[in-house]
Amino acid sequence: MELQFTPDAAAFLAAAGSYLAADPVLSTVVTTLADRQVTQRADGVPLPDDQWFLTVRNGAGVVGAAMRTATFGRRPAYLLPMPAAAPLELARVLHARGELLTAAHGVLPVAAELLTELARLAGHGTVRTRVRTRLFELGTLEPPLGVPGALRAVRPDEAELAGTWLGAFNADIAAESGHGPDEERGEPVADDIRYRIAKGRLWFWEHDGQPVHLTGVNPPASGVARIGPVYTPPGQRGRGWASAAVAEASRVLAAGGARVCLFTDLANPTSNKIYQRIGYRPVTDMVELVLDGPGLPSH
Repeated sequence: MELQFTPDAAAFLAAAGSYLAADPVLSTVVTTLADRQVTQRADGVPLPDDQWFLTVRNGAGVVGAAMRTATFGRRPAYLLPMPAAAPLELARVLHARGELLTAAHGVLPVAAELLTELARLAGHGTVRTRVRTRLFELGTLEPPLGVPGALRAVRPDEAELAGTWLGAFNADIAAESGHGPDEERGEPVADDIRYRIAKGRLWFWEHDGQPVHLTGVNPPASGVARIGPVYTPPGQRGRGWASAAVAEASRVLAAGGARVCLFTDLANPTSNKIYQRIGYRPVTDMVELVLDGPGLPSH
C-alpha cells in the first residue's frame, strides 16, 4: 500500500483521474474541488501551502483518494472509498508527522476508521457524528408547475446579499444538525464570493424584481455538475422557490450534457422530499465526523 501526497491539484488529477472518473458522482466533491483549484491557480488565486491531495495505490493501481484542502474550522479531510488498510496507514502517517486532524467528511467506514485510529494513536478522543448527508443524482426531471419568477446569475453588485445568505445557510445547517453555531464553515469570505459570482456559480431566483432565493452551482467535473448550496430566507419559504430554482438549474446543467447531483442534510426532511419530487434519486449516504477530547480543538 502506497500513499502519495501532493499539494498540487493538477498533479493529483493526473495521478488519480481514472479512479475518480470510474464513479464520477461519488467522487464529485473531490473532482470538483481539484478542478476548481486548477482554474484558481491559473487565475492567480492564493491556495494553502499546507494542503494535500492523496492518491492510494497498490499493485492494481489507484484504489483510493482523499484530500485536505479546507481552510475553515477544523480543516476536515474528505475521504473517498479505499481499502481497509489505507485509512489506518494514513492515520499513522499524519500522527508521525504531527499533523493534527480532528474532522473528516466522506464515506463510511473510511472516515470513522481514520479518526478512530488517530484517537488510538493519541491515546484519547471520541469520534462524534456531526452531520449525516445523502448524495442524490438527477433522474427524469419533473419541474414544479406554476411557480412565478425566473432564475438568473447573481450580479457583482449583489455580492453582499449573496454573502449574507450564504452565511445564513451555514447557520441553518448547524442548527439542523443540533450543534449550535457552525463550528466548521464560519462566515463566507468576500473574495471567494466575488470569485464565484465572476465565474457564474451563484444564481438568484427572482420574483417581482427581487431576489427571493439563492442556488449555487459547480461546473461539470468528469461530466458531473453539482448543485449547492441552496438557501431561501425564512420569510420566503413555502412558496416553491427552492424547487423551481433547483429544477431550472438542473435543466440548464443537464442540457449542457452533464449528469447532475446534489447533497442534502438528512436532518432536513423538507429538502430530501422536494428534491425527490423534482426527479432526484438517492445514490449513497455520507457523514461528517469530528474527534473530541481533552486538548483537541472544538472548532
